[in-house]
Amino acid sequence: QVQLVESGGGLVQAGGSLRLSCVASGGTFSRYSMGWFRQAPGKEREFVVAINQRGTYTYSVDSVKGRFTIFRDNAKNTVHLQMNSLNPEDTAVYYCAASLTVTIQLRPGAYTSWGQGTQVTVSS
Repeated sequence: QVQLVESGGGLVQAGGSLRLSCVASGGTFSRYSMGWFRQAPGKEREFVVAINQRGTYTYSVDSVKGRFTIFRDNAKNTVHLQMNSLNPEDTAVYYCAASLTVTIQLRPGAYTSWGQGTQVTVSS
């Protein structure tokens, strides 16, 4: 299975930006659709945004539309999450995940590989 490692989390003020990165190894990166999930304290892990294998289609939840952008570089085995206009409600541990399904999936169970998570904290 592909291994994933996230980076780029940190502390940012409301309205600020962060760019998360996820590096994949041990698999053929271009065969996976990639997603970002997040989990806040006391809450279930939730889908945020995903991108298909070729990087030609993305889907995100309404709460991050216009603020978060997912993009991938298959030549570098990386996927990124550019987060702008952050608010305290975005505070969570963010996970990248890989799925072998052709279509974008919103279900955590469709993703077979997960990163260790990176903390994003947005202060008010």
